[in-house]
Parts: sequence; C-alpha cells; structure tokens
Amino acid sequence: MYINAITSYLPEQVITNAYFEELNGLTDEWIIERTGIRERRKASSSENTHTMAIEAAQKIKDILPYDISEVDLIVAATYTPHDNIFTLGHAIQHALNVSEIPVVTISAACSSLLNAIEIVQGYFALNKAAKALVVVSEHNTAYNNEDDTKAGHLWGDGAAVLSLSKEKAGVQNWLIKDLITGGAGNVGKASEGVTLKPLHRGLIMPFGKDVFINACTYMPKVSKQVMERNGVTVEDIAYVIPHQANLRITKNVANTLGVPDEKMISNIQYLGNTGCAGCAIALDENKTKFVAGDKIIVTVFGGGYSYGAMLVEV
Repeated sequence: MYINAITSYLPEQVITNAYFEELNGLTDEWIIERTGIRERRKASSSENTHTMAIEAAQKIKDILPYDISEVDLIVAATYTPHDNIFTLGHAIQHALNVSEIPVVTISAACSSLLNAIEIVQGYFALNKAAKALVVVSEHNTAYNNEDDTKAGHLWGDGAAVLSLSKEKAGVQNWLIKDLITGGAGNVGKASEGVTLKPLHRGLIMPFGKDVFINACTYMPKVSKQVMERNGVTVEDIAYVIPHQANLRITKNVANTLGVPDEKMISNIQYLGNTGCAGCAIALDENKTKFVAGDKIIVTVFGGGYSYGAMLVEV
C-alpha cells in the first residue's frame, strides 16, 4: 500500500496567546511553558469541517497520478463533525463527484488518521478497492470552551487529504510498511480524560495529567512494536511525527525512544492541537525534505486512549 499524494488546508485566521491572556489571564509564557503553543489557526464563520477538507481535496485532485474518477474508496475521519448524517466522507464524494463507491466516516479521537488508513488497508486486502482517499479534518474551535483554563487554549483547526493506492502509481510512492492501532479505553481516566459533549461544556480535558502520562506511555510503546516487527532500529528512522498534542509530550516521546530532537517533526507551536489532522498536515508540510529511503514513524494517541503507529518508507 502506497501514499502517492498529500495536501492540506489551514484557515487564514491566526489566534496568538495574547488572545487568551486578555480572555482569561493565561500569559504567553505560561502557555508556551506547558504546551509549546504560540499560536493556532481558527476557521472563519464561513468555514467548517467539510469546507476545510474540500479545499484540501480540490488541491489533491490536481496532483493525483490518475484521474479522480478512478478513486474507488473514501474514508474520512473527524471527531468534530459538521453533520452526522451527510458526513465528512460524503461531503468529499459530493465535491469531487465520484459516484457509487464505498464512503466511510469514522472517529477514534486524535488517532483517527491511522485508523482510517487501516480501514483502507482492509479494503485493499479484500480486493474491494485499489485507489482511496483518506480525509482528516477537525473544526475544534466550533466545540471548544475557550473559558476553560485547562484546555481552552490548546485547539486549532485544519484538514488534510492523502491518496493511497494498492499498487505503485505515479512518481511519489511512499510505502506503508506496517501499521498498528489499539485502544486502551479501560485504562486510567480514558473515559473522561478528554470529552466533547456538545450539549454540555464542549471540548474539555479535565484530567490532563492522566492523558499526558498515557500518551507518553503508548506512543513510544507502539512505535517500538512497529519497528521491532519490521527489524528496524531507532538509528534507521529519519523522522518521527507524533500526535500534535503538547510539545512536552513530543519531547518525552523522543527521550523514551532515544530519538534526537532534530528527528522529531512538530507543528503544534504554530497550529495548536489539530486533532487527527495534525500528523497528516505535518507530512504535507515536510514532504519536500523527505528523500528516497527515509523511514518515518507516525505515532498517535487520542481521547479514549486510542493509539497507533505507522512505518512509512519514502
């Protein structure tokens, strides 16, 4: 299974830490020290989970190594839906006008990118599809409670689209060598560590310490598992892209794995936590610096304590 195109979309509006200092007294220094975040993107009143993803999908249409009509599967992922009936996946199908194909929209919190790719892997293995789009989009600010001093300053908006094919296609072919996902919903504060209840307080993180501890446990653990399963060592890895939740988590994961800082890719400093879109956006942002033979680990962790790791070779 190969990745042969990636695009992303970010809203234009930038929200700096000064906004939260004026709103609830959280200083720039306080936020940076605890999260690494300096600014984040916020969707405009005319944007939502669907429109951001459509923008990214329109861009990928122009760089696909085959005609858009050949796409035979769309798997979308979000935990911030614009509509739970006409889902994100169906919005992409409508925008691209690709008829009568399987369309699935899933949520496994911030790990949903890898869960979506794993679903594609299953369709490919069963010969039910050969050319797929994976779409990830989060409109966190639509649900966020900005007055919440524990997590209101963490969230940003954005979207990305990946083109996957069962066989090599075109010039760019990044081999997905392996993928492991899992869930730890029975561990610690998984059921309440991060919650999004639209009719209550929205997107909050009442048990951030427990989330931190388990993110720092599961991302290195599953990354080691996927490397060991493929006979790869840390020295063989060119870059690691962890879920963009907190810069301190990224540094902790790097330390546990024994990966130097220069191999860790992070965009949370200027995008905030963009949920399941974060790692895909990072892949798009850095795709021109990857060279043939580079091995990349993408590792994720989300609310409900979903987790995963993917090994990609350029």
